[in-house]
Amino acid sequence: MSSNNWDVSDYENWTPEEFPVGMCALAGGKAVEYITGSWRSMRPLWDKDKCTNCLICWVNCPDSSIKLQDGQMVGIDLDHCKGCGVCVTECRFEALRLLPEHCDEVKCSEGPVLDEAAQPSTMNPEV
Repeated sequence: MSSNNWDVSDYENWTPEEFPVGMCALAGGKAVEYITGSWRSMRPLWDKDKCTNCLICWVNCPDSSIKLQDGQMVGIDLDHCKGCGVCVTECRFEALRLLPEHCDEVKCSEGPVLDEAAQPSTMNPEV
């Protein structure tokens, strides 16, 4: 493949050496078209009994992963949630917690799972 050839119609068959250095994605898209939840190492767990439906989590979620129905939270879109923890940090009612991705809800539902020191630096503006 020549360095001036931008025909990407057969890119699935390219060898690593054939990818141009600094190649950019030519086709745009929206996050809803791509399942990106597999990127995370932590995932939020929602306690609907503690939730007041203030929707602060929904307003602040950068991935629009808080599911709503009739103005009420009904769950978390784990196909698109990247586990950043913004919803957990913003929730004033402790209705959301972060769990390690490999935990099931029963195994990890007791006690705090993520302490403040383990939160991503983007969550703490002083870092």
